[in-house]
Amino acid sequence: MTDELAADPARPVPPAPRPRRAVLLSVFAGFGLFAYVLDQLTKLWVTSSMVEGERIPVFPPLLHWYFIRNSGAAFSIGENVTWVFSIIMAAVSVAILFQVRKIGSVWWSLALGLLLGGALGNLTDRLFREPSFGMGHVVDFIQLPNFAIFNIADSAVVSAVAIICILTLRGITLDGSRLTPERKDKSGDA
Repeated sequence: MTDELAADPARPVPPAPRPRRAVLLSVFAGFGLFAYVLDQLTKLWVTSSMVEGERIPVFPPLLHWYFIRNSGAAFSIGENVTWVFSIIMAAVSVAILFQVRKIGSVWWSLALGLLLGGALGNLTDRLFREPSFGMGHVVDFIQLPNFAIFNIADSAVVSAVAIICILTLRGITLDGSRLTPERKDKSGDA
């Protein structure tokens, strides 16, 4: 019957229904909570079972656990301004929560959930780990060859950014609609 409707130009097939709000919020909250809890549990495991500076081969030479504390951002950039990263992560977390009401796509829900979970995972370290409130050092432990040492929160943030880039390149907006050539032209003129 669907083929008959599609073949009749007078009766076009309606667009696929958008996911329900409850589903979108569940995906957002679920992935955010998953990223945050997994990050905090792995950091608890590392800090309780390893000594800082210890390196354990997992799949040598590809993967090692290497426990360090990072006072800076990626690649230890900005080690003397740790408090700035705390403010940025708090602002990003608040901005994400303001955008949740606009979500109309499961993929955007997933991406923003991962982004929030990752940001809150590292913000928790900044706020509550040594040396002091707001200037704590982030626990990093995943080491790949010729790359920065990172953690689960970092992985969640990078995964979220990759998904957001793909969605943007495909023209899928936060509300789940797709940019048509006309809408792309109008958005480029503004």
